[in-house]
Amino acid sequence: MDKTSIIGVILGFIAVGVGMVLKGVPINALVNPAALLIIILGTIAAVTIAFPTSEIKRVPKLFRVIFKDSKNMDIKNVIGLFSDLAQVARKEGLLALETRLHEVEDPFLKNGLSLAVDGQSADYIRDVLSEEIEAMEGRHQAGAAIFSQAGTYAPSLGVLGAVLGLIAALGNMDNTEELGHAISAAFVATMLGIFSGYVLWNPFANKLKRKSKQEVKIKEIMLEGILSILAGEAPRVIEQKLASYLPSEERKKFLEESSELNE
Repeated sequence: MDKTSIIGVILGFIAVGVGMVLKGVPINALVNPAALLIIILGTIAAVTIAFPTSEIKRVPKLFRVIFKDSKNMDIKNVIGLFSDLAQVARKEGLLALETRLHEVEDPFLKNGLSLAVDGQSADYIRDVLSEEIEAMEGRHQAGAAIFSQAGTYAPSLGVLGAVLGLIAALGNMDNTEELGHAISAAFVATMLGIFSGYVLWNPFANKLKRKSKQEVKIKEIMLEGILSILAGEAPRVIEQKLASYLPSEERKKFLEESSELNE
């Protein structure tokens, strides 16, 4: 499970709940069927109108991506893998990598290595894999856009709920007690809209974008690694090239550890 997503959502609810108590607002004030209907169903309706069915169907999967740890390989592990593959290719030839394909679990990496083993040119491999990365990134952006739009619609629907509540309040001007309850209920819709938009939907969209960038980076490293092996570069050269994707401190430490192992 992605601990940061879970912890963030829990802290968000705690912040609002405890804040309400400290302000003297009863928690049961949130139990407002009309406000919940306007915010939740209204947001779902707006998003459904804004996006095609094919993308809306992916929402349950997107929630799994948000709350589950990424299955992407670690950058250091990817670099180590290509260092090993480069050694095999230099000693036994590029065709020797075919015997290692069954050990590769990542479909993108397996496809790229298969193209290299089959004798495809570097330009062809770069074009094919780059298009695959772009297509993947496009799908990810479409998924993040759903939550981003939900984060835009929810606060506006909260204002709509407040307006409807105030209209109801104006109908009870002669009853002070009912007037107070109606005004209170009106602003519950605004609070729910702002909370869901800025504590849930927009952060969810940002989490999807961050995970997408990380996956794209891993795929780009794999692409460069495959082309480097195809060009016959030495394992040490490949390590130094791919290590450029690491932060400076991690890169320095990684290369030092790698040098010690090779000595």
